[in-house]
Amino acid sequence: MTASRYGVAVLTYNRRREVLDTVARIAAVVDEAAIVVVDNASSDGSAAALAAAFPRARVLRLACNIGAAARNAAAQCIAAPYVAFADDDTWWAPGALQRAADVLDAHPRLAAITARVLVEPDGREDPTCAAMAASPLPNRSGVPGWEILGVMAGACMMRRAAFLGVGGYEPRLFLGREEALLAIDLAAAGWTMAYVPSVTVHH
Repeated sequence: MTASRYGVAVLTYNRRREVLDTVARIAAVVDEAAIVVVDNASSDGSAAALAAAFPRARVLRLACNIGAAARNAAAQCIAAPYVAFADDDTWWAPGALQRAADVLDAHPRLAAITARVLVEPDGREDPTCAAMAASPLPNRSGVPGWEILGVMAGACMMRRAAFLGVGGYEPRLFLGREEALLAIDLAAAGWTMAYVPSVTVHH
């Protein structure tokens, strides 16, 4: 689909206004990167509105709501080596996608980086960021941040081969603890994960 190092995958369900705003923000900070929006069987016209407003984005309309596992379908459609994930209310800051890809380029055993998340409208840091920065894991690979055992699903960039290689998100979990299981699967396969605060996602 693209020669870019990354593509962006957005997950949505019945949040037409929010997802239109989010995709507009993402489209403003990408160059030739693919944007894939997975509509989890919305009934509010989200898919049609997205297709009309953003002809360069690919909209995948699922027949039923499969929860977090819908992200797997997006990753399968993106040909780039890295997939940046977003929810319908999270968007990547200018320059953040490029910085995230640079970190993955520099650390070949790194499967995923989670960004620093700023909660809008006041831009306060999500408390999870402090928890990640307190990670007790040694920074064996020298990433510009902290090694962690986990990801924030709507604010991370993943190495596509690692993500798909462990099967992505488990469909049986729907929503809840799917990130934890994915992190365990990645670690068991020999991959590392990191929190990189120089990369910013807004929520």
